[in-house]
Amino acid sequence: MTQKPIIFFDGVCGLCNRAVDFLIRHDKNRVFLFAPLQGETALRELPGALTHNPETIVCKDIEALYYKSDAILHIMIKIGGIWKLTTLFYIIPRFIRDFFYDVVANNRYKVFGKKASCRMPSPEERTLFLN
Repeated sequence: MTQKPIIFFDGVCGLCNRAVDFLIRHDKNRVFLFAPLQGETALRELPGALTHNPETIVCKDIEALYYKSDAILHIMIKIGGIWKLTTLFYIIPRFIRDFFYDVVANNRYKVFGKKASCRMPSPEERTLFLN
């Protein structure tokens, strides 16, 4: 049995929760599982610094951990279809992609809000989420 890639996200971030909703809608082949950075799975699977200050999306795939813009591009490519075109963004150097990622990440609570608790999956989504 191969393990599915896990997308770790800030469970209280409005933008991150919208991104998860988007990914669930577009991940037709159910490639990914999801876990909040504030949860038990993140504590077990990720380096500690990431869970203490959840400022980045992380994708843990079999071969590696992907952070920031690399995580977003890896996720979109794995979803497939038209989203594979995001491969083109790899021509932009990582430090530039991550600069823009950081600008959004640093302002995400101001623009998209912050919830009091982590996202609760619907009954249909429960199999896609880890604690």
